[in-house]
Amino acid sequence: MTTQTIPPMLRSAKGKRPSFYETKGLDQMMSMIMVLAGEVSVLADQIDLMQRAAADKGLDLAGAMQAVTLDQPALEEREARRQAMLDRLFYLMRKEAAEASAEETSEGYSRTIEEIAIG
Repeated sequence: MTTQTIPPMLRSAKGKRPSFYETKGLDQMMSMIMVLAGEVSVLADQIDLMQRAAADKGLDLAGAMQAVTLDQPALEEREARRQAMLDRLFYLMRKEAAEASAEETSEGYSRTIEEIAIG
């Protein structure tokens, strides 16, 4: 039996995002900070859970972690996880860049020139 990996669907809200700050880019920065805060919170909970589970079994988790040597598949898994987190972190910036590039058509250029000419 073969298994097929289905790529995750990219979901994005349509339309303009609400803006809370007057300074350009500050809304994006705050969004990124909130994504990072969520990532840190989840990681802190996972570490706490691992430490508690290990302590219940009488294991020295910190010592065991220092003794581990990661192989290539483990390093690649970490890199994939890191890239997924960066995708979530920079999602809004990529979305806005894509929206801006979609508007950079000859029709859009002509419309802009007409709007400038009209005043």
